[in-house]
Amino acid sequence: MEAQEKVIEVVQGDITKLHVDVIVNAANESLLGGGGVDGAIHRAAGPELLEACRRLGPCPTGEARITPGFLLKARWVVHTPGPVWRGGALGEPSLLESCYRNAFQLAIECGAKSIAFPCISTGVYGYPHEPAARIALGVMREYLGRFPRIVACCFGVDDADLYKRLSAPDVGRLS
Repeated sequence: MEAQEKVIEVVQGDITKLHVDVIVNAANESLLGGGGVDGAIHRAAGPELLEACRRLGPCPTGEARITPGFLLKARWVVHTPGPVWRGGALGEPSLLESCYRNAFQLAIECGAKSIAFPCISTGVYGYPHEPAARIALGVMREYLGRFPRIVACCFGVDDADLYKRLSAPDVGRLS
């Protein structure tokens, strides 16, 4: 029997509905909720998530914190504030890469086998979609051997198509 190739799944949809051990929240530094995916995760997880985030205190850009998933299907939520795009010369690429690496590290520490990421920083934070996707997929590829399932969950069709196009040469199956 042939060994199954490790792949990054690319899905278009609502990250709060995924059956994974960890979902990653593109949070703001306060961790107290906001718009976009952050607001959706807070609404779906219930008020206990806000209380847990209050106890964690602020989280600097590029770092990550973990909470239970509460009412989510995911057991855990990793919160990571991505960088605001200011042209790319102020360390935005390395900060975005740190978001993904730190999220993976917390997922490893809690024993997760599956993790789903949104498109961090590409909403109101203005990070250009293609460079952000390249960074995200690059870090995800590095962790393929550690996780049986890695999901790039794109809310919009355009982002899902971008992720599929950028990952197609490297992975066999895409959702």
